Amino acid sequence: MPLHLQLLFPLVVLALGQGLAGVEVIALLAGVAYAGWVFAERQLPPRLWLSVTLLASVALAAHLVPGFSPLPLGEPQRVSPDAPPYALRLSWDKLLVGMTLLAGWLGRPALPESAPQRAWFAVLATLLLVPLLALGVGLVGWQPKWPEMIWEWLAVNLLATVLAEELVFRGLLQPALVARLGPRYGIPLTAAIFGAVHLPFSPLFALLAGVAGLGYGLAFHYSGRLSVAVFLHLAVNLCHLLLLSYPLRLA
Repeated sequence: MPLHLQLLFPLVVLALGQGLAGVEVIALLAGVAYAGWVFAERQLPPRLWLSVTLLASVALAAHLVPGFSPLPLGEPQRVSPDAPPYALRLSWDKLLVGMTLLAGWLGRPALPESAPQRAWFAVLATLLLVPLLALGVGLVGWQPKWPEMIWEWLAVNLLATVLAEELVFRGLLQPALVARLGPRYGIPLTAAIFGAVHLPFSPLFALLAGVAGLGYGLAFHYSGRLSVAVFLHLAVNLCHLLLLSYPLRLA
């Protein structure tokens, strides 16, 4: 993809964020610097580029860079009777990560399919086992529902959560670890790190995220397509919203 088209992805996010008072000047400068670094991949040593890109992406996605304020998309509401109120918000920093890395990813050749049947098995097993494990450990309860905010939730979850997480962990980190350690160790290690970054929610949530991350990683590895991991991740999150306590069951 030409550089001028790549730049549109982060610049539109930053412009919208600043126009809606969610991106301050310091955040705007940090966002431009981040996008410039990501798009300079070919001019930088590969290990240096990857290390800095991973660290910067995680810092942005974890809301550690000052100057970003989330955009509220409604009043807090109790989605499940056994869970605390949930407020849907658009995080400009995480959206920036997803859109910037997506711009860099588009146009790359797909990896070869090594075992499409195994990819489908990973997809189905993840969709079945992750909700069952969450129910089994008591993290959530069985709460089928159809929230009014579902369409806004789908857009925000895909663009500002799933894309960022999958591009960072499966798009950047997993291939590097697989190339260095092989798939037997690289995929589980990526999943373990993915789970670890969810520790602020709870240890049990981090464990479930690690199991889900293993499924996403296997689906990506065997299919050769990041889109498979992206839509599997979105499907797991959607099952959580529609069938289980959301966001988490009260202790």
